[in-house]
Amino acid sequence: MANYLSMTKAELESEFAKVKVEFEKIKEQKLSLDMSRGKPASNQLDLSDGLLDLVGRNYKSENGTDCRNYGGLDGLPEVKKLFSELLEMPTENIICGGYSSLILMFDTITQGMVTGFGNGGWASQGKVKFLCPSPGYDRHFGVCEYYGIEMIPIKYNADGPDMDTIEQLVKDPSVKGMWCVPKYSNPLGITYSDEIVRRIAALKPAAKDFRIMWDNAYIIHDLYDDGDRLLNIFDECKKQGNEDMVFIFTSTSKITYSGAGVSAVAASDANIKLLKSRMTVQTIGPNKLTHLCHARMFGSKADLVAHMKRHADILRPKFEACLDEFENSLGSLGIARWTMPRGGYFISMDVLSGCAKRVGQLCREAGLVITTPGATFPYGNDPDDSNLRIAPSFPTADELKVAATVLCTAVKYAALEKIIG
Repeated sequence: MANYLSMTKAELESEFAKVKVEFEKIKEQKLSLDMSRGKPASNQLDLSDGLLDLVGRNYKSENGTDCRNYGGLDGLPEVKKLFSELLEMPTENIICGGYSSLILMFDTITQGMVTGFGNGGWASQGKVKFLCPSPGYDRHFGVCEYYGIEMIPIKYNADGPDMDTIEQLVKDPSVKGMWCVPKYSNPLGITYSDEIVRRIAALKPAAKDFRIMWDNAYIIHDLYDDGDRLLNIFDECKKQGNEDMVFIFTSTSKITYSGAGVSAVAASDANIKLLKSRMTVQTIGPNKLTHLCHARMFGSKADLVAHMKRHADILRPKFEACLDEFENSLGSLGIARWTMPRGGYFISMDVLSGCAKRVGQLCREAGLVITTPGATFPYGNDPDDSNLRIAPSFPTADELKVAATVLCTAVKYAALEKIIG
C-alpha cells in the first residue's frame, strides 16, 4: 500500500471508498471489545490462585502475629522483607498497605496538601503546581485535578522526561512535586536512563518540600527475559543529600490479584515517620491475611521474577500480535507511529495531528472501547490530538486480532478524512 501522504486526490478518494466499505462491514458485526485499561486477563489472574490455599487455619505469621486481628501498622514483617528485596530498600523504610498503590499516592498528596512535609501544608502556601511528564497516567492527573493542583506538562525524550525543562521549572517555589512512572512508563513504555535518574536525584528545587512521586508500577513487568534495568532513585538521592525528596510506590496489582494484593511505599526515615504519624490516626493496620498469603507464596524476589515470566508468556504474544497488525495495516501509510515496548501494559500510538478523538469516536461506533483520547495528558488536553493508549492485555487472542483490525481501520478512516479535507 502506498503512503497516503504521497497519493493523488483521486487515489485518496478511491482508497477512502474502500475503507468506508470495510468500516461498515465491521459495524454490522455489532462487536463489544475493550482495550481501554491495562487489566490482566482471567488466565493471568489464574496464575495466582494458589494464594487462596496458603492460609487455611494457620493464621500466624513468622513472629507469631495473629493476622486476623488488629495491629501491624506498617505491614507484616515477612511481606515488608519481600518488598525490601524488590525495591532494594531497608525494611524500616517501607510501609505495606492494601491492594492499591493509588490509595497510598492519594493519601500522600493529601498529607502534602493539608499538613505538609515539614513546612506546613502546600494548600496554605498559595498556588500549588506539579510537573507531569506527558503522555502519562491519567489517574495521577486526576489526583491533581481533585485538589486543584496546577499541572505542567513535560515532554518526553527517548530516555525519559525533558530534564532541561524540569531543572528550570523547579526554580519556582510553587512547584511542589513531580509524577514519574520510571520503568515502562504509562503509556510510552520508556524506562528512564541512568542519566535521567541521576539528574532527577540531583534536582535543587526552590521548594524545600518538593516531592517526587516515583510510581514504579511495572518494576518487574518485563515482556522479555532481558528486561530494562532502572537505577535506584533512593540511592542516587542519598548521594545528593536529597533522600527526603522522593516517595517510591509499587504494588502486586498486576502480579497477583489486581483487587486483592499488597501495595508499598518506600521513603526516607523522616518521610516514613511523617506517613506513620498520619496512619496512626487513619487506620488500625492493613489486611494482614492478604500479606500472609503473599509472603507464603513468594519467599524471595526470585520467586516473583519466575512468576512474572509466566505473565510475560501470556502477554508477549498479545503485544506482538497487535504490533504485527499495526505494521501490516499501517506500516507503509505514513499516518501513524507506535512504540514497541519491552514491558509494562501499553502500546502508545500517535496518529495524524487532529485525528485521535475522531479515531476514538469511530472505534466506539464499531464496538471497540479504547482509552479516551486526551486522557494521557493533564486536563485531558492532548495539544496535538494525536496520542492513543492501547491496552492489549484484557482481550482474548481472538478478540485482540479483531480489535487491532478495528483500530487500524479507524485510523485509516480518520486520516483519509483529514487529508482529503
